[in-house]
Amino acid sequence: MNVAIIGTGYVGLVAATCFAESGNSVICVDNNEAKIKDLLDGKIPIYEPGLTELVQRNLNAGRLQPTTDIESAVKKSDIIFLAVGTPPGEDGSADLSAVFAVSESIGKFMDGYKIIVNKSTVPVGTADKVREKISSVTEQPFDVVSNPEFMKEGAALDDFLKPERVVIGASSKKAAEIMHELYSPFTRTGAETLIMDNRSAEMCKYASNAMLAARISFMNEVANICDRVGADVHNVRLAMGHDSRIGRRFLFPGVGYGGSCFPKDVQALAATAKENGYQPILIDAIEAVNENQKKVLVKKIKKYFGDDLSGKTFAVWGLAFKPKTDDMRAAPSIVIINELLAAGAEIKAFDPVATETAKEIFGDKISYLNSRDDVLNNADALILITEWSEFRSPNFKLIKEQLKNPVIFDGRNQYELEEMKEHGLNYYSIGRPAVEIG
Repeated sequence: MNVAIIGTGYVGLVAATCFAESGNSVICVDNNEAKIKDLLDGKIPIYEPGLTELVQRNLNAGRLQPTTDIESAVKKSDIIFLAVGTPPGEDGSADLSAVFAVSESIGKFMDGYKIIVNKSTVPVGTADKVREKISSVTEQPFDVVSNPEFMKEGAALDDFLKPERVVIGASSKKAAEIMHELYSPFTRTGAETLIMDNRSAEMCKYASNAMLAARISFMNEVANICDRVGADVHNVRLAMGHDSRIGRRFLFPGVGYGGSCFPKDVQALAATAKENGYQPILIDAIEAVNENQKKVLVKKIKKYFGDDLSGKTFAVWGLAFKPKTDDMRAAPSIVIINELLAAGAEIKAFDPVATETAKEIFGDKISYLNSRDDVLNNADALILITEWSEFRSPNFKLIKEQLKNPVIFDGRNQYELEEMKEHGLNYYSIGRPAVEIG
């Protein structure tokens, strides 16, 4: 099929590359000339395992064609995806200005029947508004489809190429059938294609992410209670996970969630509810708990060292909001580091891939080192924020030797309590008893 993807950000670029990989002719459009030039050279602006190789292969095969020419892309394509940004406004609602601007451009350049697909995460009712925008500038026939994405950063290619489900919202049987055919290479192993109305499809993404965020915030609340009553949240989590009604996934407490989806989508769902006269008590609480959780580790650090951290240096492991990405949008590390800096501390940080992203946020306020061990030297304590694999089995003897104080503050519960005792390390984690050697 002939496909156009408008927007070469995270969602757009992954979708374009995966559609090209399945044999389609895909034009990816962006108004950023520098970004398109980089793509033509096989350079991509994001870190996602395996994506660079896939982009280069499809560029070489001629199936992936980056361009700034939206008019040509619209005329050459039968299916046009909108994958532009929908950032949150001050009230948490999604900013749809880019979606509407691109919709009008598509309408002006259409020369026959087209399927316009909302791939961006958009509020309920956006498909109707896109339809109105396009209808106002063209008399050409078209259909609007809602097709939310369910990709996890760090595993986006697998999520797209081997989806758990594909959601297609459409008011037209013709459009639904064409979309089903487009996705058929990815669903042959048994993933279900769910055909529904546009508004239900739009709600699916927000509801799914809010539910996952709710599980994280709930477990963080439980962990905070465990801290106060002397229980071990690890044991609590295991017991809960054995209940088939609950399951084991997303029951890990920590320093809160971040990224481009959970914070934005929870806020947008709450805003949608309020715009329609409903007060979303639980959904508001999900975000409130998460913001509070980002400061829990700082409270533990200040309890140990005191509120004034002047003259203290902390080694930080992990800056990205999760492993296998360089994304730091709404990352807990930002809140934690800024709180420590405000208290007078100095920071030496290491992240396997997010250093350049961090420099855009912190500049020269913190130091960036080249390995997990480099940051340890002469630091007062180690703080683990992102659970990269290389942090799971460190040299604890070296940690104890290099640190001024033998203490670890673990925001991801990576280590066993008994192991910390054996190594003579003071250890503070989330919702588990402290290990205090003295």
